[in-house]
Amino acid sequence: MILVAGGTGRLGAELVPALRSAGLPVRVLTRDPARAEHLRLLGAEIVVGDVRNSETLKTATSDVATVVSAIHGFAARDGGTPARVDRDGNAALVDASVAAGASIVLLSVLGAAQDHPLALFRMKAAAEDHLRTHAHRWTIVRSASFAELQLDLLCRTAGAVRAPVVLGRGENPINVVSATDVATAVTSATRGEFTGRILDVGGPEDLTLNQLAQAARRRLGRTDRPLRHVPRGLLKGLAAMQRLPRIPLGQIAALAVALDTTPMTYEALHCEEALSWRGTRRFAELCTPAAV
Repeated sequence: MILVAGGTGRLGAELVPALRSAGLPVRVLTRDPARAEHLRLLGAEIVVGDVRNSETLKTATSDVATVVSAIHGFAARDGGTPARVDRDGNAALVDASVAAGASIVLLSVLGAAQDHPLALFRMKAAAEDHLRTHAHRWTIVRSASFAELQLDLLCRTAGAVRAPVVLGRGENPINVVSATDVATAVTSATRGEFTGRILDVGGPEDLTLNQLAQAARRRLGRTDRPLRHVPRGLLKGLAAMQRLPRIPLGQIAALAVALDTTPMTYEALHCEEALSWRGTRRFAELCTPAAV
């Protein structure tokens, strides 16, 4: 049995069907069973629990051979924060998995580090340290930003005029990877192919947010619309609100500033101690015209 925590998220939407198609038994840990109904119809077992409540993890990890943690607390509206979910929640899940004798695959972020300016990256690094310290059989999969997420966000900002909004100047190249490619890497990890290793998963190309937004315009079918930008100075002001956990706008603004100013290419983020995995699906492939 494979337990997927965070199975209703963007990665889980790709990972759970892939595991089920391979004939593997899957259990999904979720706080909201209604959100997992489509996974239940695929044959996945649904268990209700919350990584912020360690008592709920005993049932979830019972009789499980492998645990995949794809949880995150970034920009959550229920009081979840990177500290509470990505650090403390992952620590609780790791401890429960170790007690159950399960191997663990932890989804982290490409560039995770204790001294990173973003809390999410620092908390993922703390989760990695806890995993390596306490677990015997582990794999860390560090992923670049999901291309599908970037596309969805840009399309949502387009509004009725179908002109995407870029947060910042949009000139800093970042690496993006398809969630489908990440799911392939995680599936391999569940088979024990990278036990005891860190796997850095990135996409085949580095693109600026302006380039991503231009591709999003093609999906929206309105390439004649000019891009709109939110000034970096305004984002820095909003980023000061990230200390307020119930106002995710601050966390989003802080991430936007980092994406606009911090080296985010695969080469800049890839760690020498990690194995390298590059996906093959390019961003343009996701941007076929569609109604949004």
